[in-house]
Amino acid sequence: MSQNWTGDSNRRDFLKYAAAAGAASSGALSLDAMAQNAPINLATWSAAVDLVRSHVTAFESKMGLKVNYSNAPWAQYREAMVTKFVGKAPMDVLWVSDSWLPEWADAGWIAPINNYPELMKYNADADDFCTQSMQYKGKQYGLTYYSDYMAFFYDEEMLKKAGIAAPPKTWDELLQQSLKIKAAGLSEYPMMLSMARESWLIEFLTAMVYSNGGRFTDDQGAAAMADPKRGAQQALQWVVDAVQKHKIISPACVETGELNGLKSFGSGNHAFALLSRYRIRTLNDPKQSAVAGRIKQALIPAGPGGSHMTVGWMRFHGMSAQAAANKARAANAVKLIEWFGGKADGKYQFQKLLFNDLGTGFGVKELFRDPEVQANYAKYSDLSMYEAQQKLVRKKDVITRWFGEWDEVNGTAWQSAVLGKTPVAAALKKSSDAWNDMRKS
Repeated sequence: MSQNWTGDSNRRDFLKYAAAAGAASSGALSLDAMAQNAPINLATWSAAVDLVRSHVTAFESKMGLKVNYSNAPWAQYREAMVTKFVGKAPMDVLWVSDSWLPEWADAGWIAPINNYPELMKYNADADDFCTQSMQYKGKQYGLTYYSDYMAFFYDEEMLKKAGIAAPPKTWDELLQQSLKIKAAGLSEYPMMLSMARESWLIEFLTAMVYSNGGRFTDDQGAAAMADPKRGAQQALQWVVDAVQKHKIISPACVETGELNGLKSFGSGNHAFALLSRYRIRTLNDPKQSAVAGRIKQALIPAGPGGSHMTVGWMRFHGMSAQAAANKARAANAVKLIEWFGGKADGKYQFQKLLFNDLGTGFGVKELFRDPEVQANYAKYSDLSMYEAQQKLVRKKDVITRWFGEWDEVNGTAWQSAVLGKTPVAAALKKSSDAWNDMRKS
């Protein structure tokens, strides 16, 4: 155990564990018993730290178990965890992004939870896309604690000024409404779309592809984005035309990240925006937004032959392979995973805490019926619309071990087409060829 011991209580803990170690070496205490009483090592990134600590404290009080909680900034978290995995640093429960699941599972760093019915029972309450995002090669690797999706927002006041009674239901209607707003001088670029090369880009692109009835890959995992009948071409062509032909989206979109896009929309520069759903809280907060009270959510526009489908993402609590290899450690890890990802004292407390404090999304249907959640969300948006769109969410279909490498090629290809440097079909063929080459190797 690596820890600095200071203060009387820590000294007593040190003596207790030292005595336990001595007893184990003499055969008086089994290794399983030591593992059962050892602290549970919890690793997260640096988000909602105070809420995590509070929930950990409640767990320790309820269960009589200690938790060693550590966190690292999101930007360094993945690299830090890989270093810990390789170095076999003590770890039991950890936060996992759906994007890392194939890599970490194939490396044998995290363990499936299928043999723990006390965890698997929560699938009945979870949204399907959340459960599917935690599954890989027929096994499930954790319980969700946070999820959200790409949403479509509009400025109700700007639409009224342009004589528009209702938000668009299709991408073509969005084009027509944008042209009307632009002609009225209300916005130079009515549609805000962020297409900078950052981690958010794949969510923006996937939302547009899904709503056009398309996919990036087929059921067998082969590239489908170059097929002119599979939605990606329609989505990219719409963006290219919006920038180059109709000029309703700024050509600077390829340099606009999600956060800067949020700020621009919140400053009243646009009538429409594609943004992560939880941003609605910021947009309707008078302290943070110039358009507070004016921003509404609508179902994402549908393309020809498409639907209002969008893309979601999630994060979950996983168990390390280290913990799974020891029955006692695994049992304790299961308790902590359930406390955070399932119910604590009979309620989905952690997901509700995150929602109430930060406005972040949840992946369990039960919370949509919670009176406190309903009252909280009514202060800045429509919970029924939140739920309606969440029923039309799918996970990304490109999450693989080579996702990161391919994502660089794909993002560059889309940007090149948007700027008019590459034909749409050629851009998608480049993306498709890169995917299939990486898949083969």
